[in-house]
Formats: sequence, C-alpha cells, structure tokens
Amino acid sequence: MRDPKPPDTQPSLEDVFDVILDGLIVLSPEGEIVRINEEACLMLGTSTESAKGRSLLPLLGQSHPILGLLDTVRRTLSPMVADEVLLARPFEAARVVDVSFSPLSADSSGQIGWVLVLRDRTAFADLLDEAAQRERLASYGQIAAGIAHEVKNPLGGIRGAAELLQRRAGDERTRQPADLIVREVDRITNLVDELMVFAKGETLQRQFVNLHRLLDEVVELVQAEPQAADIRFERVYDPSIPSVSGDADRLTQVFLNLAQNAVQAMEPKGGGTLTLSTGMALENRLKGEDGRPQPTVVVCFEDDGPGISAEIAQHLETPFFTTKPGGTGLGLAVSRHWINLHGGRLRIDAAHPGGGRIRVKLPLTVGPAGGHAALSGDQTE
Repeated sequence: MRDPKPPDTQPSLEDVFDVILDGLIVLSPEGEIVRINEEACLMLGTSTESAKGRSLLPLLGQSHPILGLLDTVRRTLSPMVADEVLLARPFEAARVVDVSFSPLSADSSGQIGWVLVLRDRTAFADLLDEAAQRERLASYGQIAAGIAHEVKNPLGGIRGAAELLQRRAGDERTRQPADLIVREVDRITNLVDELMVFAKGETLQRQFVNLHRLLDEVVELVQAEPQAADIRFERVYDPSIPSVSGDADRLTQVFLNLAQNAVQAMEPKGGGTLTLSTGMALENRLKGEDGRPQPTVVVCFEDDGPGISAEIAQHLETPFFTTKPGGTGLGLAVSRHWINLHGGRLRIDAAHPGGGRIRVKLPLTVGPAGGHAALSGDQTE
C-alpha cells in the first residue's frame, strides 16, 4: 500500500515576500500598491491593509525623491537606483534607505507594473556618522590646542596694554577705545576657552540623574527668557524610565542649548510649540563595549519652526558655523562632545517634516535599587 500524498508544504508568494529583509512593493501600471511586505510597511509606517490600493504619494509626501525615481522609470522603462534616500516617519527617527525601481514584465494587455525595493542602511549610515564624528572631534582638539598656544598668550599682552591705556586715559574719548579692546579680547578669550573643551581630557562627574526632573528645570530656565514668552512647552515623558548615570551639569548644558536653539528657531513667527519627549529606543540602540545593543533612552526636542535643511544640518556642528546673528557656532559641537563622552549620540533629523527635531540617545545604566525615581508623567503647559 502506497503512503498517502504528503500535504503541500510549498511556501506561498506572500510567505516569501514577508521573510525578505528588504522592503518590497509591487505597483500596478497605474502606480497603485498591489503587494507590500512587512519590512516595507515598517519603513513607511503603514500596514498591508491600509497600503494596498493606494499610491505612494500619501505614504511618502509631496516631491519625495522616490516619486521622482518612479517617474523616470515610467518614462525610460529602465531600472533606476538611488543611494541613501531619507524616509521621514511621523513618530520615529528617519531611516536611510537604498532604493531600486524596476519595470515589471508586460502583462497580456501590454501594460507594465513596477517593483520597488527598499534596503535599510540606517545602521550603516550611523556607523559612518559615528566614525566621522570621532575624526571631527579629534581634529577639533588639535585645532583648539593650536589656537590656545598661538592666540591666548598674545591676547594677554593686548589686554594688559589696553588696561594700561585705560588707567592713563585723561578723558572719556581716550578711554572708550581702550574699553573696547578689553571687551573684545575677553570675548575672543571666552571663545577660545569654549573651543578648548575638545582638547581637554575632562572627566564626567557622574551620578544617577532623574532626566525628567532635569528637563523640567531646563524648561523653567527657558520660560524665563523674554523670547520664550509666546512659546508653548509640551512635555511627553515615559514614566517608566529610571535614573541614568550621567553628569547633571553637562546634560543640563546640552539640553538647555537644544531648547534655546528651538525657541530661537520659532521666534521669527512669533510663537510655536516645543515638545520635549522621552522614551526607550526599540531599534538602532547604542552598543556597549562588548558590541551588543544595550538599553537606550531617547530624549527628543521637536519644534514647529522652519525646520533644518539637509545642507545646513551638515555644517551645524562645525565650530563657528552659525545661522544666528551674534551666535558663536559652538553650541551644537560642544553638546555633541558631551553626549559622546556619556557614550551617547546626538542626531539632527533634517528629514523631519514640519519643524526641527534633534534626538539625544543615552545608554541606560540603572541606579540604586533599580533607580526608578519618581518621574513626572505626560503633561502639557
């Protein structure tokens, strides 16, 4: 007697689609989504049910580079690729993806569909960015040491001569230029001192820090400034986050700088909302010394100002580059320096739509007895 026929165990096309690690989307000749796998849904922040039958426009937004790529493929009927395209997502960090578009074989009616492949390069792009950061910070340290040696000593002589002129001045007209020299020398000296942070081997004064209490103090400080009079501050905190190991003074310096930058970005329009949020990173977490992902806290500063263009974002952390009148251009570079010393990362999200967004990632080191300090929950002001 023959064995019964084994059940059909051949995987379906949908099964194959969903185990592929790249995002795959099949479009109809009219550009509507026919099939989409789970990875593509994660990248675009959608679901299979809601995506099917829709075009890419509502998922990507107007004038997205992927839409331009599709237009070119439609026109030429030839495959096209694009590297490191940013995918902005409403409530998460932007992803960096490599994109390929290919025409699908003609069907019986002679029409052609399209296949879109999205390969996530976010982790790789982050590694490259981290390596570039380390190189930049090392070069800043060399520059700072050179400036301190070549500039600070002559500045001391100039200031001493100006003070001598102040004492010998017989009238106000003679004293004013000397006063100006002293003020400008002090300003340059302060700039050099700020830049020297990259050259000094400073250590952090670590303690277990309640991030939410620290952020509340930063909000109070910024609210007291006249330019924040019409700004609405919204705090969206994850109450489960315990205390973290960090230098409270340095973290305050970083968060205060980020909050002030956001307020200044909204100032020209006469108001806006600054949202400070905290949460745990579920993907692209920080790695420890053993190379393994470790629990990571994310602190996000999000404003509804004009946003940060990709061109400006590339230069924002370069010392002395600034878009603010009277700014020194050192704030973000110094902030990134202190966050790096904490083992964290500072990210400027230039792809975020509708405003500026900067995220700070910090490794989570649990404090005494679990470190679950009483943290404030969601609140709005």
